[in-house]
Amino acid sequence: MLDRPIASWSQALQSTPGPLTLEWAVILAVAALAGHLVQRFTGLPKLIGYAVVGALTGVAGFAGAAWPLRGVGLYLLELGIAILLFEAGARLSLRWFRHNPMVLVQSVAESVLTFAAAFVALRALGVDLPVARALSIIAVAASPAVLTRVVSDLRASGPVTDRAIALATLNTLYALTLGTAMLRTIGRGDTSLLASLASSAAVLGISLLVGGLLAALLAGAFRLLHPTSQDTAIVILALLGATAAVTSSLGGSAPLATLLAGIVLKQFHPRPWVWPRQLGTAASMLTILMFVLVSSMAAQANWGGAITWAALALVGTRLAAKVVTLLVTGPASSLSLRQSLWVGVAMFPMSAVALLLTSQFVVAAPDMGARVAAIALPVILLTELLGAVLVGGALVHVREAERPSRQRGDWPTDDVGPTP
Repeated sequence: MLDRPIASWSQALQSTPGPLTLEWAVILAVAALAGHLVQRFTGLPKLIGYAVVGALTGVAGFAGAAWPLRGVGLYLLELGIAILLFEAGARLSLRWFRHNPMVLVQSVAESVLTFAAAFVALRALGVDLPVARALSIIAVAASPAVLTRVVSDLRASGPVTDRAIALATLNTLYALTLGTAMLRTIGRGDTSLLASLASSAAVLGISLLVGGLLAALLAGAFRLLHPTSQDTAIVILALLGATAAVTSSLGGSAPLATLLAGIVLKQFHPRPWVWPRQLGTAASMLTILMFVLVSSMAAQANWGGAITWAALALVGTRLAAKVVTLLVTGPASSLSLRQSLWVGVAMFPMSAVALLLTSQFVVAAPDMGARVAAIALPVILLTELLGAVLVGGALVHVREAERPSRQRGDWPTDDVGPTP
């Protein structure tokens, strides 16, 4: 008599999303709790808790943490990056560059020197030319995701905060353009400089067209909807999701398109935006998921002897290049030497964009991509964990964020979403 109920129950289980969904639900809940406890009892940013839970997830093999990312996992990572880069782009006013053009010069100089220093260091260690080139492009990108999350946790504001986010946003734009272009040339078997430049222009052009269309659609929606309504939040998330889904198939870069959309839209809406509470909550959940994904993938790295030395050399060279460039160019761009030093330190984190590019290299060229990932994954994990601590310390040191009291646990809560 029990056969029918048991059979019905088994069929019901098969029709549900299954154990994988349950694992992810539990992991996200644990990550959110870990982030809260880390912030409250240690004074460190919540991101540390998210990343530690993600690293343990990757090491234990939970939640289908298969490398490289594919399918739903890849889409969720791209969607999380798209939301954060859209927010970062919406903070970037082109009018600022007209008043202080040295910021653009500083950005280009910092990115070029970081690429050159990483390339020379890797070649000196015997890394193959294509691998060194790919890793150098990845090394250019700082992490607006880590910066904006730590800034949100600390409620930081000031010239160091603004400059670090602006520079991280710009060098992410460069890295996405060059990295996606290199992926296109690898697929065609053409790695010449001329082919890379042509592919970079094509990727940037397609992404700009998609980003401009997204900005136009959002601008039209803002004329019809109240900026703080739930409907506005749904429209923003839906359009960002659609952009993340279709841009790559058109030959562009989805994260780059949303970043450019935020920049374009900022020019039509120069005032600070008030993001709806509903969007902030949804974006926060995707952010946690993104950091868990990043650390779970990066934790699967093989920490062998030669690989570890190459990863540490890349980390050190990259930080030195950014700090030195900012110290040299800082005074001409209205920053003191002290401020320039701490902006350079705040540029240390690498996270989701670096992981996305690494995963794409593995898919596009498995042999070369495996060698890129062997060095990139330890670097990403190290710079994400240590970078969050350094960013928080830098902002507290320049007094753009208050030092939290661990005894009272009086860090501000983030019940309101981020405001670009």
